[in-house]
Amino acid sequence: MEYKITTHSDLETMEIAQNIESEKFPNMVICLDGELGSGKTVFTKGIANALGINEVITSPTFTIIKEYLYGEMPLYHMDVYRLDGNTDGIGIEEYFSKGGIVVIEWADTIRDILPKERLDIKIKVIDEETRVLVIQPYGKEYEELCEAVL
Repeated sequence: MEYKITTHSDLETMEIAQNIESEKFPNMVICLDGELGSGKTVFTKGIANALGINEVITSPTFTIIKEYLYGEMPLYHMDVYRLDGNTDGIGIEEYFSKGGIVVIEWADTIRDILPKERLDIKIKVIDEETRVLVIQPYGKEYEELCEAVL
């Protein structure tokens, strides 16, 4: 089942992320897609905030992967846009079983290595403030998560 949620501010987008985080589990994978400036990093900030991570969250555009280890659970934040689909030697798959939450920006570019069970979120820009989040769970844990919080 697909879910659509409209948000009217960054704060509302972060609140959706915090609701999802409230049902977190080890090895959770959240795949974010949307045009530049759509709110992918804003969503990740909501996850980090809910995990109690006090570090400043920025998009890991040039580092590819940022690890935030000092919260309720580790957060592995990835921006794979610059990889252009080539993940050789990066070890992205290793993060799927490290026991934390993995958030991947521009996940469509590495679709072939993503786990079958995951949460896909496409963020569509409507206007300067309004976004539509199209959320698609893959797998029983993700379906239960969506039923619980959306």
